[in-house]
Amino acid sequence: MGNPPGVRRDFEELEKRRMRAIGFWQQGETPVAVAGRVGVAPQTVARWVHQFRRQGEAGLKGTTRAGRIPGLDPARLERLKMLLLAGPEKIGYETSRWTCPRVADLIERRFGVQYHPGHIWKLLRGLGWTPQQPICHSLDQGEAKTLHWVSKA
Repeated sequence: MGNPPGVRRDFEELEKRRMRAIGFWQQGETPVAVAGRVGVAPQTVARWVHQFRRQGEAGLKGTTRAGRIPGLDPARLERLKMLLLAGPEKIGYETSRWTCPRVADLIERRFGVQYHPGHIWKLLRGLGWTPQQPICHSLDQGEAKTLHWVSKA
């Protein structure tokens, strides 16, 4: 289970939890009991014990980040934001609607970084964008009929 958007992991605290768990284990507690005390799955405790046996405390040391290194640094993200605000038509698309595949294509063409279209929504959310559905309007009816049609949709 991940953190809510915008909430960073406290890597120092996570390392302390691993060390605390090993301390309980060294005192003779079972992995299941240790897991309950530190709030993780028993399999996680078993993995920590394995790492501790192989590498000692060094095997439990934390890292400074989790996950894959981002493909776009903050400066490139700002540039992407400007390109998105310019709209898809300015970049050569026929319609004014951004889609995840279009944004992935834009990123690859402009920055040489590949993102799976299915993950673009996370990047866009991080930029403050939200999914939107276009409002449909009838082109061949008057305003009153259009409002009636839209309210029924």
